[in-house]
Amino acid sequence: MHIRSLIVAVVSLALVAAAVAEDGKVKVFILAGQSNMEGKAKVSLLEYQLQQPATRPLFKHLQKDDKWVERDDVFIKFLDRKGKLTVGYGSPKSIGPELEFGNVVGDYYKEPVLLIKTAWGGRSLYRDFRSPSAGLPDNAVLEKTLAGMKAKKPDATVEDVKKPYGASYRAMIEEVNVTLENVKTLFPELDGKTPELTGLVWFQGWNDMISAEATAEYAVNMAHFIRDVRKDLKASNLPVVIGQMGVDGRGATGNVVKFKDAQAATLKNSAFNGNVALVKTDQYWDTDAEKVFKKGWRENLAEWNTVGSDFPYHYLGSVKTMCGIGKAFGNAMIGLQKKD
Repeated sequence: MHIRSLIVAVVSLALVAAAVAEDGKVKVFILAGQSNMEGKAKVSLLEYQLQQPATRPLFKHLQKDDKWVERDDVFIKFLDRKGKLTVGYGSPKSIGPELEFGNVVGDYYKEPVLLIKTAWGGRSLYRDFRSPSAGLPDNAVLEKTLAGMKAKKPDATVEDVKKPYGASYRAMIEEVNVTLENVKTLFPELDGKTPELTGLVWFQGWNDMISAEATAEYAVNMAHFIRDVRKDLKASNLPVVIGQMGVDGRGATGNVVKFKDAQAATLKNSAFNGNVALVKTDQYWDTDAEKVFKKGWRENLAEWNTVGSDFPYHYLGSVKTMCGIGKAFGNAMIGLQKKD
């Protein structure tokens, strides 16, 4: 009888343990924005700097036995690509902030982590990521746009003008929802785990920065975006990290400074106290790459290939910059989690 009771107890404990495992969470983070969230720092540059004594300490954790580390506890979906987090989930043959962001939050949480990256180059918050509560611009703006469109396409209509507004926002929401609904199919390793939307990182700005009108509206449109994301994804007070424009580093002038101020103004909204953070990415600007670029990267190609891999609007394609920004995003996100 005692043995029988013991067997029952052991079986019961096993069932409870299985239930606990099935009820485990998956921490889900959205990484959204335009080309710099895609990531333009070339893997070839990372490979080179990994072999240099001065920069190897920054990146040696990314390789083991001369192979790129693939994390068993952090997964990523970037539109048509998916898998375990590793090098190469930026633009083709490149890295972005996702790499070190995933490493930071992956090291912090005991639960597995899923990154859903929804980023497309050349998008604005003013138009493409414009969220529902922001509405459409004034009719005068739409009519002006229509007139310009008709010059190239005479049969254009006002509906053609309206169509791009919010298109990337809607695509982002759909991508997140579809991914969450199909987690166990996309990532069999996460079968039995419950996705828990944990935070959003926003890294975008160039297309708004080059427009005075878009810059002037940015803080208001960003507030609409945050509120609408939380509403549409049913995640009230979802922590949000905003990556502030960092192009040209701390020596930036003109429109870049105006735009940075517009981004920072988002945090003046008292509703975002403790649940929205701003990361100043200018502190990660690569001055070594900047020096070579300014003296002529084409004329000094061999030297350029040791420090940079893209243009200034893509943070010079610096792997040091992208990794530094990714870590900062991760630490800022953890800081917001601790305030919950």
